Amino acid sequence: MNTVLDKFAQAAQRPYEHVKAWKQERGVKAVGTLPMHFPAEIIHATGALPVIVQEMPDAITSGGGAMYPFFCGYTRSIVDQVTEDQLGFLDAIMFTDHCVQLLSAADVIRISRPETTIHFHQLIASLRQPWSLESSVKTLRELVADLEEVLGVVVTEEALRHSISVFNENRRLIRDLYQMRRTGQIQLRASQMQHIVKSSMVMDKETHNALLRELIASLKTSTAPRSDEVAIFVSGHLCHAPRPEILDLIEDCGATIVDDDLYTGYRYVSTDVDAGIGDPIVALATAYIRKNDNVPCPTRIDPEVDWEEWLLGAVDRCGAQGLVVLLVKFCEPHYFAYPRIKAAFERNEVPHLMIETEHDGVAMENVRTKVESFVEMIKVQRAARAVAA
Repeated sequence: MNTVLDKFAQAAQRPYEHVKAWKQERGVKAVGTLPMHFPAEIIHATGALPVIVQEMPDAITSGGGAMYPFFCGYTRSIVDQVTEDQLGFLDAIMFTDHCVQLLSAADVIRISRPETTIHFHQLIASLRQPWSLESSVKTLRELVADLEEVLGVVVTEEALRHSISVFNENRRLIRDLYQMRRTGQIQLRASQMQHIVKSSMVMDKETHNALLRELIASLKTSTAPRSDEVAIFVSGHLCHAPRPEILDLIEDCGATIVDDDLYTGYRYVSTDVDAGIGDPIVALATAYIRKNDNVPCPTRIDPEVDWEEWLLGAVDRCGAQGLVVLLVKFCEPHYFAYPRIKAAFERNEVPHLMIETEHDGVAMENVRTKVESFVEMIKVQRAARAVAA
């Protein structure tokens, strides 16, 4: 078990080293994508390795002059990586839109690295219009055509179906791990789960699937009830991973993170592509339209789904006793949504704590004090309810 977890951790912590080694070993191309809605199955179907560009922990240097300081850490980090030529191993970078900051980043990357092949594809943001599916299908067909031209290949329907099957298996296996953690059958830490998900964003999916099957077979399951620790649901970080030390800090303060909607977490694996739909492009577009049914996203307009109401239900379903919101500084979509989340949880008297995170780091001892107080408050409330009962 530890050997497999170590492989996941290495790929998650040093993603670009892993991709470079894979390219050299297999002689394949690598295509970078940005989160959150890019259908990487299409890149996989070309024979290239899809790589989700990660925020790196390094201090932002030369890229700082090319991007507004009030843009989120992820956007500034990827611009810095490009200006520092850290992404030169990618054969192309493909964008889809989910915020205005990303649009600016795409322009900066084009200007600073004109030799890099960059394609931008605008998936429709409004999910419930009569033309939403048609528009998404059109965009994805254009994406396929662009990738065929850039990589000099032909993407067949058979290859797309195979890639959809491989990706669906990957999502299912990771969801199985999530379900085992929710029920207390396994004791993987939240940071370990993040390594599993992050590594799947840069590793060959079939290789990742084999490791996941090996891991699940080796895990020791238990039917024992959870300890006295407070069960917590963690929400936020729509594009990139929270620092592992923040997740570890939460769990070191007497809490257990039993579920999440993080991008480098359950959000990434929440929605399969329906293999029963004949045209694989239509199947991919349909999955994109339906993502909000499983985990709502504030970067998409969906009048039928409220993130705050979904979060209340998610906290209840996993048996969590409170919500911790990790809000990335300068993340406009999340800033817009958070007041409604706060109001909904206060109205329903469900404990919640908001922690603002930043690429340049946070005062960890201040965070520790907040989390310890939050956990202690929940324990006191739990004890009071037990006495009243």
